[in-house]
Amino acid sequence: MDKPELSSIPLTPGVYLFKDGDGKVLYVGKAKCLRKRLSSYFRDESLLPSKTRHMRARAENLETISTSTENEALLLESSLIKKHRPHYNILLRDDKEYSLFRLDLGVDFPRLEIVRQTRGTRAGGKGVSVAQGGGADAAGARGGKGREASPSRPSRPARSGKDKARLFGPYTSGRDARITWKAIHKIFPLRRCSDKSFKNRTRPCLYHHMGQCPAPCVLEVAPAEYAETTAKVLLFLQGRSRELARTLKAEMLEASEALNFEKAAALRDQIRAIENTVEKQSVVLEHEADLDFIGLSEGEGGLALGLLFVRGGSLLGNRNYFWPGLTLDDAPELLASFLAQYYLQAETVPPRIVLPWNPEECAFVVSDGVDSPASLSIPGFTGGVAGEASDDLRGDLADNAAGELQYGLSEDSGGILEQGGLSALEALLSDENGSPVRIAVPRNDTEERLVNMASANAREHARQKGQQDMPAMLGKVFDVPGRIERIEAVDVSHTSGQATRVGMVVFEGGKPLREDWRNYAFEDGGGDDYTVLAAWAARRAESGPPWPDLLLIDGGRGQLAVVFRAFEEKGLTGAFLLASIAKARDDDGHSDRRAGNVSDRIFVPGRSNPLNLKPGAPELLFLQHVRNHVHDFAIGRHRKARSNQALAGELNRIPGFGQKLARELWARFNSLHEMASASDDELRAVPGMGEQRIRALREHLALIINE
Repeated sequence: MDKPELSSIPLTPGVYLFKDGDGKVLYVGKAKCLRKRLSSYFRDESLLPSKTRHMRARAENLETISTSTENEALLLESSLIKKHRPHYNILLRDDKEYSLFRLDLGVDFPRLEIVRQTRGTRAGGKGVSVAQGGGADAAGARGGKGREASPSRPSRPARSGKDKARLFGPYTSGRDARITWKAIHKIFPLRRCSDKSFKNRTRPCLYHHMGQCPAPCVLEVAPAEYAETTAKVLLFLQGRSRELARTLKAEMLEASEALNFEKAAALRDQIRAIENTVEKQSVVLEHEADLDFIGLSEGEGGLALGLLFVRGGSLLGNRNYFWPGLTLDDAPELLASFLAQYYLQAETVPPRIVLPWNPEECAFVVSDGVDSPASLSIPGFTGGVAGEASDDLRGDLADNAAGELQYGLSEDSGGILEQGGLSALEALLSDENGSPVRIAVPRNDTEERLVNMASANAREHARQKGQQDMPAMLGKVFDVPGRIERIEAVDVSHTSGQATRVGMVVFEGGKPLREDWRNYAFEDGGGDDYTVLAAWAARRAESGPPWPDLLLIDGGRGQLAVVFRAFEEKGLTGAFLLASIAKARDDDGHSDRRAGNVSDRIFVPGRSNPLNLKPGAPELLFLQHVRNHVHDFAIGRHRKARSNQALAGELNRIPGFGQKLARELWARFNSLHEMASASDDELRAVPGMGEQRIRALREHLALIINE
């Protein structure tokens, strides 16, 4: 693209977007001064890195968005990167949903839930959705037959920004979170039932008889006494176990002196249980502090980042990320992008984030002359100095995507890149978190050791990823010149042709891309999978790009042929690879559906025999993993549709309710639960709903929901 008139670009903070001829966003960046920043893209091409040259070669349009402050630009840039996923930005792809504990202090009798952190909007009243756990009712709802409540059965209600809920975590292992959740309930008696069951329960559940719940649902329990138990749970979750143990010991001695030996024995058991639980945790800091430690390591074929979570002085878990094709030269941009994309979306942010080195101390200078080299000093890497910076590093710094490092070529700086720091992100996170957040380097040997531990985890992760680059391996299996990054998989599910659903899941870079998963409804499938797949292919062709690199069909040669012809009729022959995955056959020619079977077959158009993949090959196991995801997704959507159909008929069983009134109710409400929770005024707004019918509806729905 031609160099724009710089005088037309504002001098304000803001965000800029490079786009191709079709309007697709190629790159998103943020600047404290848009004019100064964008001028660096249109200097001599010999001074630009290869990535920037490639981006400029494809770019045809430039769009700028001015903001009032640098903080606003940072938020807007993060949102645009998440929305457009530009090709030339370093992206954080993370399908991991961390487990957190949630305790709502805004109610008289709080319950401890396991929630799932979603990678979206920040929590703390910013409209985030979380998946609740611990909501399955225990015994009592089914006549007292003590089935333990599940702490991880997800539902996704929206959180109110006005509640007083406290979040603790994250736990990278859902299993560890569930074990801790169960241990807490054995030590401290808290209610486990959901709010709905809590309001409707008529007798105590089995947990009350086991001494693990005071049964505030039906018994007279003093809120002050329950609040004391909640306060102890808070101390435990905050990592202040020593303080909690001292408090309990004082209460035990007081009860013993008062000759209340039963209470003293209960307190003694609580102290022992707490000590046993704490002993199993890895204490890495003497003081009870919350910190995150970040380390970087370069491996074969990419750059890895390791993240350690320390809460209350104990190591809760870790998480590793890998970006293929990057080197240590890309470390400054990678670290800056990660900080913004990760922590602006995180549910909880610790007061201190420890980095391997401070980007502000990177002494980076570019002279006006081509012959004068650029240099970069990164404390902590190879003796503290990385040596001469390559063109790629110089440009990657200039192309920083996240905004913590802002290198912009100033028109009056004599060629020196002006440098901004982490203060904007710190201020933004502090405001979002409600308390100060500091991003800094290690302060002592202990913190240095933990940063090195994070780097060691990243090094091992890079080694494993370098050995198994699945997109490249799939490219070799299907004999294509490039990598197979995006995979779409489809499967059909129905019951005798009823409630037919086609599920489509998407994997990108070997990871699920859940926001692109789709569910297609076909009410007239008639039980014919071939007809349904052909109709689905037509709908998929109409929806347009992005096209997959590989479309995987759960089925055999017949399903593959039907989909191939459907796309051929739409003029999409050769637009992407097609393949099907079929169950292995036993000696009698029947599908072998034994668990753990690793002999499934992969078919492609124009070939009668399956691809030559050995049983248990990594590529085959990955494709089976994708198939299992789409199979479960399609079945889940079909079961939900079938359940909705069954529930829809419940309205016709109410005396005085006909098809017309049922249609009116379903047009206004999405579920029976919405009807049950609707106010009388909302029900009166439905044509034909009077006082008598409202009472009949509420009585009938109460019976259904309780069942």
